[in-house]
Amino acid sequence: MSFRDSRKFSAHALLEVVRREQVTPHMVRLTVTGDDLAEFPDRGYDQWFRMFLPKHDADQALKKLPERVDLVGWLKFMRVPEATRPVMRNYTVRAFRKAERELDIDFIVHGDDGVAAPWARTAEPGDRLAIIDQGTGFELDPAIDTHLLVGDETALPAILGILRDLPRHHRGAAYIELPDAADEQPHEAPDGVDVRWLARPADAAPGTHALRVVKEQWTPPADAFDAYLVGEQALATGLRRWLVTELKVPKNRVTFVGYWRIGKTD
Repeated sequence: MSFRDSRKFSAHALLEVVRREQVTPHMVRLTVTGDDLAEFPDRGYDQWFRMFLPKHDADQALKKLPERVDLVGWLKFMRVPEATRPVMRNYTVRAFRKAERELDIDFIVHGDDGVAAPWARTAEPGDRLAIIDQGTGFELDPAIDTHLLVGDETALPAILGILRDLPRHHRGAAYIELPDAADEQPHEAPDGVDVRWLARPADAAPGTHALRVVKEQWTPPADAFDAYLVGEQALATGLRRWLVTELKVPKNRVTFVGYWRIGKTD
């Protein structure tokens, strides 16, 4: 499974917040629960989902979600009046404890911009939301055991999930750019993966520090490898262009997604 498969998934979960935790200066973690999690798929790696936040009456608004987020579902969703249509955003599973029916979601918080992050910063137990499974973006190739993983703070849950679930003999490097060194989190990477946390200089635009460091410091392995590049759009596309055009990495070995773009919230 990969990002391109997301429109075929349809597992829904109606959830409510049970805990809120400030895990680092710029990261808030919400733990959510609900009976639907008993049947919700646990795909590991960078499993992601569409998250729906109600504007008004949660129970009524969240019953109007599309069956799946394909073209038909999207058109039906957009026909819901804007005043009552839930806000939809994309997030990654930070941790899923299926037996306990608990799922953790990490939110990067920067001031009051956007919708999801300010909501997460003030969410209280009992607040309602819904999610639709969208599969994984990372696709494990049995023929490749070396990886380059790069992202900014918005990619932290995805990259740490991949590192947690990679086979233990796999190798490579992970570069994660953060607003502050204090935003580092514990990881479960294989011993052969070099994890580098990159505190962003105060005068640097998000993603630019990681882009420069990877180009200057990373040594391409002699063996075949794949690359996973996510975060600010210029970071993902810039590294992909460099790998494909200058290092001649086959396009099908590079997964890249611009989670967000400077100047656009959420």
